[in-house]
Amino acid sequence: MKLYVGNLPFSTTDPDLKDLFAHYGTVTDVHLVTDRMTGKSRGFAFVTMSSAAEGKAAISALEGKNLDGRNLTVNEARPKVEGAKRPFSKSRW
Repeated sequence: MKLYVGNLPFSTTDPDLKDLFAHYGTVTDVHLVTDRMTGKSRGFAFVTMSSAAEGKAAISALEGKNLDGRNLTVNEARPKVEGAKRPFSKSRW
């Protein structure tokens, strides 16, 4: 199950997230989203757990949990919608 993790402290690293979520099951992948230009964290990530039961346990335990002064948002990741990111991608001229 792929989870969205938002409102992360900007100092959070991939190993930090793996350690945090490992308490609730097997973490198969962690992707901390970073800015392309600066390489700094954008404050959210995607964590993949090996099963839906483990993902739900992580959501129940970590949703709203305080991490370094920020309350986490943890929920099931939604599929990416193509074309929704850049509504003005076509030339306006």
